[in-house]
Amino acid sequence: MTTLTPQKPAIPQPGGDVTPAPEPRPTPEPRPAQEPAWRELVDAVREAGQYPTRSEAESVTRVVLSALGGHVVGDERVDLARALPEEAARVVASQIPATRSLTAAEFVDSVAARIEGATPATARWDVSSVLSVLPSLVGDELVTRILDQLPPGYALLFGRAELTPAA
Repeated sequence: MTTLTPQKPAIPQPGGDVTPAPEPRPTPEPRPAQEPAWRELVDAVREAGQYPTRSEAESVTRVVLSALGGHVVGDERVDLARALPEEAARVVASQIPATRSLTAAEFVDSVAARIEGATPATARWDVSSVLSVLPSLVGDELVTRILDQLPPGYALLFGRAELTPAA
């Protein structure tokens, strides 16, 4: 049995010599450029959460913003997306609104379910690491409006005291 192997095309050279054509180089996949504002957000989360790598901070940021995106609706969701870096806005805006509100503890549990190996304690750390950097990025007024929309208990996740009216 004879096996045929493809021949490389020959390139004629001056003087009659023939050299094989060079091997084509694989074209590297273009890596999307990260916008500076997204990098700054991830760096702020990395610092707040003391994550050892940027990659870990970025992953946590995506998961938490994705979870939040399903629970913030209406004008607050639109305003949040407008205030965030483009990449973060896409993560928030791409979520289907949740069919029921989650308590803060349920929200943390839902994040824990999305992160491999997470516990409720580590997920709370992750959620707080991301949400606590949002006020300086999107403004206190918008965070207040978001908190007004969410069930009690979320303020602590955003790094705020949970104030209750006096009886």
